[in-house]
Amino acid sequence: MAHDRTTPDRSESATWLASQLARGFTRALQARAAKLGFSPGQFPILLELWEEEGLTQRQLLDRVDVEQATIANTLARMERDGLIERRVHPRDKRAQQIFLTDKARGMREEALAAADEAEQAVFHGFRRFEKELLKEYIRWAIANARKL
Repeated sequence: MAHDRTTPDRSESATWLASQLARGFTRALQARAAKLGFSPGQFPILLELWEEEGLTQRQLLDRVDVEQATIANTLARMERDGLIERRVHPRDKRAQQIFLTDKARGMREEALAAADEAEQAVFHGFRRFEKELLKEYIRWAIANARKL
């Protein structure tokens, strides 16, 4: 079907393409994550806490780069699901530090493998250099977006 000037081709919109790619990664990770006991939306927080536990919500917010309400809801679900626990910060009684539970620590390797499988599924048919180049372009675009 031919497109005229009044009907934009969605496949030419980087915004639309990025949202579709993000949805594809979420779908690819969804079933794998559910078997392990986490959701794709929790994965970025798990990644940060596997690197460094005891972060505050503010520190996580800065590192994961999502909205305050989103991270608050995600942390509440993670606490409910037995993935994190909150403890009063020793130097700032108003703040809480976030720690992984043994359950979350124990799923690290399987979760990382699940994310890798999801990535392999999304990039099926790509040659290694094509995948690396695409990831480099995505990092570049993200860096530009963070400056806005």
